[in-house]
Amino acid sequence: MSNSISVKDIIAKKAAGELFDGAVVNLGIGLPELVASYIPEDVEVILQSENGILGMTALEGEPAEDHACFNAGGKCVGYKAGSMLFDSLTSFMFIRGGHIDIAILGALQVDQTGSLASHEIPGKFIPGMGGAMDLAAGAKKLIIATSHTQKGKPKLLEKITFPATAVNCVDTIITELCIIDIIDQRFVVREMSADISKEELQELTGAPLVFNF
Repeated sequence: MSNSISVKDIIAKKAAGELFDGAVVNLGIGLPELVASYIPEDVEVILQSENGILGMTALEGEPAEDHACFNAGGKCVGYKAGSMLFDSLTSFMFIRGGHIDIAILGALQVDQTGSLASHEIPGKFIPGMGGAMDLAAGAKKLIIATSHTQKGKPKLLEKITFPATAVNCVDTIITELCIIDIIDQRFVVREMSADISKEELQELTGAPLVFNF
């Protein structure tokens, strides 16, 4: 695995490869925000943010004093030509109405039923789930972009142990080690890093893997 790119960027670049031309895409707070920087030049997508933006650009670094465009994570972004701004009520009507083609979210845990835990670690203060519950339920396709393990412990499990953000909703999981599709409540590995064997990948995963190659 290259030392010139971080684990988060490896995941974000893989996730960007899942996007298709014309898709309306919501990028969750944190790692998923990086996906915008890796969208292929020949793929035109419309980025939506739940605080009320349709047609935003990738992160722009530190804002100028007069900059007033921020995504749901409070990061500085810009506008594309023809973009729209609206209130949060309209934004969540848009999300809940099924108008998001792809949502890319982070995760604390995902299980083989497609259930997602992303908003609460028992015993720790977390500010809330934001729009994750609505996006998980409303998006036509849900992609999870996350590290494969956390402090050596698997994040991909037979059954989540943290409180569920949404159940039976995840379609695809992208980690630095592999791309997994959830099919018939099984983790089906579609692609994996050349730096790891199937046996090693299974050892780092808390549920059985099916290798589709």
